[in-house]
Amino acid sequence: MNDFLRIPLGQWVENGIDFITDTFGFVFDFIKLIISSVADGMNFVFTSPPFWIMLIIFAVLAFVARGWLFSLGTTLGFLLILSLDQWENAMDTMALVLVAAAIAVFISVPLGILAAKYRTVSTIVKPVLDFLQTMPAFVYLIPALILFRIGDVPGIVATVLFALAPGVRLTELGIRGVDSEVVEAGQAFGSSPGRILRQIQLPLALPSIMAGINQVIMLSLSMVVIASMVGAGGLGQPVIQSLSRADVALGFEAGLSVVILAIFLDRLTASFGSGKGYFRFIIESFNVRGRRAESAAVDAAANSDAATTEPAELTPPVR
Repeated sequence: MNDFLRIPLGQWVENGIDFITDTFGFVFDFIKLIISSVADGMNFVFTSPPFWIMLIIFAVLAFVARGWLFSLGTTLGFLLILSLDQWENAMDTMALVLVAAAIAVFISVPLGILAAKYRTVSTIVKPVLDFLQTMPAFVYLIPALILFRIGDVPGIVATVLFALAPGVRLTELGIRGVDSEVVEAGQAFGSSPGRILRQIQLPLALPSIMAGINQVIMLSLSMVVIASMVGAGGLGQPVIQSLSRADVALGFEAGLSVVILAIFLDRLTASFGSGKGYFRFIIESFNVRGRRAESAAVDAAANSDAATTEPAELTPPVR
């Protein structure tokens, strides 16, 4: 009875994946080549220099972001990673996180803009994002492993799918949250939709977009550790080894290194989004057009009110 009522959905999915791999295998090989090349290049950038050069770069970025206190904490944190003999794994994880986050941002921000512009796109994208956010993290590894085999590439692909949703949602939220009067002022001045998007909507929605990018990076970091189960390098490998051997010391050291990386990336991207530290000069220069458009909207509204006010009737002089 149960065999009669059972729907072979899993078998259908497996047959579909087999058809895709047999028909479009060359496409996935090309994608794998591109992603692996970018990942290898990024890994070379982080692992080839001496540790003290990378340490100085991280400390300078932290100082620019939040000042000397964050720079000091960053220096001590990365020195702790070095003392735990996890420096190379940490740099591998940093490279994988940045590659996966960059791909996710490259997809999510334009998709969020389209969802904010067109209601149909938003209606189609929302259930897909709900599906991606509710799917268990380990499930992403199965199709990625089948399509791209073992290595860094399936881990990066699974990480992109896992971290995609917040970037799309917060970008759409930020674009929709721009004051409609500002947009109408730009339209009244004869600006094209593309110019309104670049010079008004994106600058004013930048804090929300940066919050989405921050969440993308955090989710990428959490998923990269899980992706080590399909051959991805980095700090996920000692974590998996500690689980298999019940090695509490190795697991604690690798986990602490992940926490330090997470704090550094979270504070860094959050500072850029909120305009703290010296990043505020970049944010202000990027937002100046948006503020000009906002002030122009106020002036346009004031001029419109003045123009629509009927002048008082003049009483002719009595002779």
